[in-house]
Amino acid sequence: MKKFASLVALATVAAVPAGAFAETTQVSEATAQAASPLALNAGKMLYAADGHRLAPIYRVTAEGNPQVILNGRLVTVPASSLSDVAGKVTSSLSKKEIAAAK
Repeated sequence: MKKFASLVALATVAAVPAGAFAETTQVSEATAQAASPLALNAGKMLYAADGHRLAPIYRVTAEGNPQVILNGRLVTVPASSLSDVAGKVTSSLSKKEIAAAK
């Protein structure tokens, strides 16, 4: 009987960290999804809000802002203006607004 009681106590103690670990994993997965809503990588096409192609993404900065070559210039597009529309990376800015950015 003493062995059974110690096994029950051991199983109870071992179950608590497993439950805490499951919650931690769920939180970190949710954080990872919120931090990176778009799959930005070099070569992926960037589209305007009206559906026209703007330019392929040249590279992505450490802050997550894509850079494109537009009119012979390297232009950084703010990540806050991007969304996923039908699986395409789409900016809410027009080509003129992106070209005017520095």
